[in-house]
Amino acid sequence: MSKEILKAFDMLEEEKGISRDIIIEALESALVSAYRRNYNQAQNVEVKFDQETGDLKVFSVKEVVEVVLDSTIEVSLADAHDIHPAYELGDMIKFEVTPKDFGRIAAQTAKQVITQRLREAERGIIYEEFIDYEDDLLTGIVERQDRRYVYVNLGKIEAVLTPEGQIPNEIFQPHERVQVYVERVENTTKGPQIYVSRSHPNLLKRLFEQEVPEIYDGTVEIKSIAREAGDRSKIAVVSHDDNVDPVGTCVGPRGSRVQTIVNELKGENMDIIEWSADEAEYISSALNPADVQSVHFVPGENAVVVVVPDNHLSLAIGKRGQNARLAAKLTGYKIDIKSESDFAEYVDSPEYAERFAEKEDESIDEFGDEADFTDLDQEVNDLDQTALDAAEVAEYENLDSYSDLDASLDEVAGLNGEQDIKLQDNLDEGNVGAQDVEDLIGERELDLETDYEELQIDEELAQYEDDQEEISLDD
Repeated sequence: MSKEILKAFDMLEEEKGISRDIIIEALESALVSAYRRNYNQAQNVEVKFDQETGDLKVFSVKEVVEVVLDSTIEVSLADAHDIHPAYELGDMIKFEVTPKDFGRIAAQTAKQVITQRLREAERGIIYEEFIDYEDDLLTGIVERQDRRYVYVNLGKIEAVLTPEGQIPNEIFQPHERVQVYVERVENTTKGPQIYVSRSHPNLLKRLFEQEVPEIYDGTVEIKSIAREAGDRSKIAVVSHDDNVDPVGTCVGPRGSRVQTIVNELKGENMDIIEWSADEAEYISSALNPADVQSVHFVPGENAVVVVVPDNHLSLAIGKRGQNARLAAKLTGYKIDIKSESDFAEYVDSPEYAERFAEKEDESIDEFGDEADFTDLDQEVNDLDQTALDAAEVAEYENLDSYSDLDASLDEVAGLNGEQDIKLQDNLDEGNVGAQDVEDLIGERELDLETDYEELQIDEELAQYEDDQEEISLDD
């Protein structure tokens, strides 16, 4: 070999990106295999490559022993001292055994092994490079397409766009530039395999990070994405700066930012909404463009019943249920949409009683206020409060019977008039028994002492304010 092979190594390192040391290591290993195969010698052999001259030398490594049993791997101590008197038992001595006729077969074998090692090294470099692009956005060129797959050239490797990763009805032209999301990178026996996608929700996230600087630097955050690729997507965004409008930032001046993304995705519609910690408000926004009157959370279930005006029912559900389906994906709730008239009938149905009875209703209207209730739970709460008011006047410890409580109603008139009437009606109709009332009072006995203290504080505060007012008038 000569210095020309050194120049070839330099070219491989420059063009393929493969280290010169890796090439030399592969060459040495290949020559060892070729030597053993062609000269039928199994002794310990080493091949050293001189990186300055390009020369190769083959060495047989033998161990210094007292008595030689196998001359191919051992050398006597006496022979070792003839080479150098410092050798001792157990030392390893290298003897040059470079054949003069290494031959054509040996060269071919070396070439095959070197080619294989170079290919493995190149695959490793490509894998290490593209594993860093996993979950990221890359731009490639469409090379070819068959019945199932689209092959995208990413420079050093060809990525596969699977049927699941393709946008329905999207047509690619040869040599067309496309942006793809790197879904996963696998290191297989045939080399690195890269799977890309155009339908993954994170593709949308990366496109917005690319087009909207506020998202890239973290000022605006994408909280959730629901996507039906090629048709419609919903994105929930929130701003960490009170002076930045998250929706307007994503839309851009005259819609320029979002329009760039829509064009890249071949006309896919975008609904951008503002995320809210108020789940009822968030769900209402997710159902845009429909108006939402109220949101009723089903206790114990990850579900809500949403009430919309009669003329907005189809708008809330959307074409083939798409709007409701995307809103459910975006918020994580199972959404049951009902018109105002349907909900009025639903309240009287057994299904409603089964889902909401004897549980605290968490219904919230679109402004976040508590809704009015007329069910049995609210009546029990009203009854409980009225019983407490009665106990405050009649002194609970002296109420020994149902008749004492009944008689005290006249004394609490004016404190909670509507509740007194409701309690009296329930008592007259026999809907609430004496034991029920006494049980309710018993459960709140400890709270009653706190109520007395708060009442005393309120009276003292009122007296203080009256005194201050009199002092001001005298002045």
